[in-house]
Amino acid sequence: MPRRFPFPRHLPSRAALKAVLGGLFVAAALPPWGFWPLAFVGIAIYETSAEAATTNRQRLARGWLFGAAWLFPGMCWMWFLTAPGYLLAASMFAGFHAVAAWIAPRGPWRVIGRPLAHTLAEALRFCFPFGGVPLASLAIGQAAGPFATVVRVGGVVLLTWFVFQIGFALTGPSPFVPQLARKRGATAKGEWHGALGVLAALFVWLALTPFADGHIGTDAKVQSWRVAAVQGGGPQGTHAVDTNADEVLQRHLVATRTIEPGSVDLVVWPENVIDVVQFEGSPELAEIAAEAARIGAPFAVGITEDNGRDNFLNAQVIVTPEGTVTSRYDKVRRVPFGEYMPLRGLLHALGAPTDLVPRDAVAGTGPAVLELPDGTRFATVISWEVFFGGRVNEGVEAGGAFIINPTNGSSYTWTVLQSQQVASSRLRAIEQNRWVVQAAPTGFTAFVSPSGEVFDRTAVSEQKVIYHEVTAGLGRTWYSRTGTLPWVVLIAIALALVTWRSVSGQESSHRRFWARSVPETGTGPSQTPAD
Repeated sequence: MPRRFPFPRHLPSRAALKAVLGGLFVAAALPPWGFWPLAFVGIAIYETSAEAATTNRQRLARGWLFGAAWLFPGMCWMWFLTAPGYLLAASMFAGFHAVAAWIAPRGPWRVIGRPLAHTLAEALRFCFPFGGVPLASLAIGQAAGPFATVVRVGGVVLLTWFVFQIGFALTGPSPFVPQLARKRGATAKGEWHGALGVLAALFVWLALTPFADGHIGTDAKVQSWRVAAVQGGGPQGTHAVDTNADEVLQRHLVATRTIEPGSVDLVVWPENVIDVVQFEGSPELAEIAAEAARIGAPFAVGITEDNGRDNFLNAQVIVTPEGTVTSRYDKVRRVPFGEYMPLRGLLHALGAPTDLVPRDAVAGTGPAVLELPDGTRFATVISWEVFFGGRVNEGVEAGGAFIINPTNGSSYTWTVLQSQQVASSRLRAIEQNRWVVQAAPTGFTAFVSPSGEVFDRTAVSEQKVIYHEVTAGLGRTWYSRTGTLPWVVLIAIALALVTWRSVSGQESSHRRFWARSVPETGTGPSQTPAD
């Protein structure tokens, strides 16, 4: 008797495959691969899967599949940081969307409730655990699209809701496309819930964003600065423990020597370019000061210093042409499993490779701002911090006229993280209506205008100095004044109201069904079964 090949007894359902396909479309909208409209298509496809779920188990499973198919590709950069952490983080964050799919209301109200629930899932992963991982987000995928201006109203949380709302309404109970993506019968018709959701999203985009840019009427001349951003070049996929710190410094000095004296007002170097026991009084400070004196402009330089045997400091400092350090910002938001090891003792006891991060960075406590000798202040967010709108907002609150993002992505192979960081810099520029200067040792280095346009982006591993004139931002956007928390609270309240309305509507429908289904006897009132 021939032996049968052991095929699985239960193949994935078509609805489950749709959930995966929807997540893959959302991932494809992300840099470096994507095209922003694909996010709306992916969410619409996922809605056709979520609507078909009839049990809580199915809702949880399809929500997880959607999140996993989106986040595993979008967060693949984490593999080079910590492979076990990548698998755990992507699985856990997909679980957030599984819970969102489970708690979201059913019936016609789902087209409003699901966007709210999944937005809260994203807001949670932006801050939990270990400070959150706000990459591979819907907002990053929209940085190049026309809807990115929504962040001036409510930051990435509001833009996330906007994308979910439009996507779910495309195939939800909407009068626009009630039969476009699935068969609903010849007599299918749209309901008003989808129209309400779309109109709310369009109102935010069309009616609110034009007034949220923070511009104030003034006849005063806008101050500007000529800025040079230096990229020293070199290979990617390298780690600090395997890299000669002097080679990194020399590459940046070679590039800097091409800057003409008197041609710029500020020179920006990337994160971690100088690795010393102590910067003050070091030969490295003397070399930087010599270049600052030659050019006639201060330098913003990324340094790493020892802080005892088990810790180090990651800072950006201002070096004047006179050779003094006049301002310093120590990085506040550290990269978990990259700059510090959470739960080090427990993980070491379990046999995890904690030696990959032998020392922990000490978190700074100061405001995210640096000050030039002439009193000019600019918001400063080091590397990872640019993914957190609140860090940039703190620097703008402190008087930052523009934003710098010194970074170091040389540890990562490919350009997934680097491309998403440029997109995040675009969002920060639009959010705050300010210029962003991003400087990296191996790429990408670029200037981003307040409208989100990218100028002079370098190639990976290229040695180059790029130049641009940046102007001071005028006023503060709505998001800059409100922050994220009020929007999260508003979305949570809206979800609670929609869920209550959905449940009460289902109970009313249930009572009407029983009233119609029980025949009347005699001339008395109709009889209904006792509860």
